Amino acid sequence: MATLTQGVDLDPEKQTLLNQHKEKHFTAGEIVRDIIIGVSDGLTVPFALAAGLSGANATSSIVLTAGIAEVAAGAISMGLGGYLAAKSEADHYARELRREQEEIKSVPDTEAAEVAEILAHYGIEPHEYGPVVSALRKKPQAWLDFMMKFELGLEKPDPRRALQSALTIAIAYILGGFVPLIPYMFIPSAQDAVIASVILTLAALLIFGFAKGYFTGNKPFRSAFQTALIGAIASAAAFGMAKAVHP
Repeated sequence: MATLTQGVDLDPEKQTLLNQHKEKHFTAGEIVRDIIIGVSDGLTVPFALAAGLSGANATSSIVLTAGIAEVAAGAISMGLGGYLAAKSEADHYARELRREQEEIKSVPDTEAAEVAEILAHYGIEPHEYGPVVSALRKKPQAWLDFMMKFELGLEKPDPRRALQSALTIAIAYILGGFVPLIPYMFIPSAQDAVIASVILTLAALLIFGFAKGYFTGNKPFRSAFQTALIGAIASAAAFGMAKAVHP
């Protein structure tokens, strides 16, 4: 709430109420989303790769080498994807901002009518929203911000978002990707290592799924089961195909 009222003049009574009221909203949604994307793929893809190579009777050193190469390539690919997605979002916002600025200058009456229409959708009567429309017309920046948010549904992106997204996804992918490879670092036989890898990775998937459900507001136990099931299916499919091709 402090970010909304910063730089806004309010009467002392209302300001006191706002200062006393502490809202506990979860505001790190984008970061959590990036972590979920990175860890979920990081746990699943190298896990399936390691299981597949183990099914093809590869040695632990080969599985480990291939797994590390995959984790490196996957982290770069996923990070780049996150960067481009966030950059595209920022570019889209900038284009719409310029278009809206031009419309406010060239067709102000039409834009004012759109403000009235938006407020009317909230059940506000003409005699109530009239002063609001007039006040916004006197403040071009506030008018522009209002149109971007309430007409287009666009929030101004953080200029650092693209780089943050890339780094968060890449690091999360690396952290998740090394989990299924840990047994291959210590167990020479891939056939033995794959069993330890399955146990370790399924445990990690359960914990990650539970945490994902908790932070996203879903049922944690259901999320844990679904996440582990997806990882198990992926690794079982890779292991089975490898066995079929290379008995």
